Amino acid sequence: MKNFDRSYLVWALGYAVAGMGLGIYMGASGNHGQFVSHAHIMLVGFVTSLIYAVIHRLWLAAPARALATVQFILHQAGSLAMFAGLLLIYGHRLPEEQAGPLMMAATGAIILGMLLMLVMVLKAGVRPAQSVDAVGGRTATS
Repeated sequence: MKNFDRSYLVWALGYAVAGMGLGIYMGASGNHGQFVSHAHIMLVGFVTSLIYAVIHRLWLAAPARALATVQFILHQAGSLAMFAGLLLIYGHRLPEEQAGPLMMAATGAIILGMLLMLVMVLKAGVRPAQSVDAVGGRTATS
């Protein structure tokens, strides 16, 4: 993975499309049974991935590649597993008791991913403020 900021941004936008699509479906059908799934897709998927993209862009110029890759995989795999579990539970396809192990593994992966992001940010220390060009990215250190 070359640019973690871009990878996170692409995933974030994908989650936004999925979450908005689910929201539009619920509104059009009048069936709001998946509102918990919708909220998790938007917050854990879109918002958290977008925040991770910003963190990589502004604070993590050169994170340890292996650590950043593990963190990325944990967040995305955990998020996708969580969303699948929620869609199955709230779609009445799988009882909560049976989905429990999947949901525990998914949430564990997401939390571990957040802890690894914290480690990377703490290891990065303080970087000088930079001006950001909207088209070309980072331009100068202030």
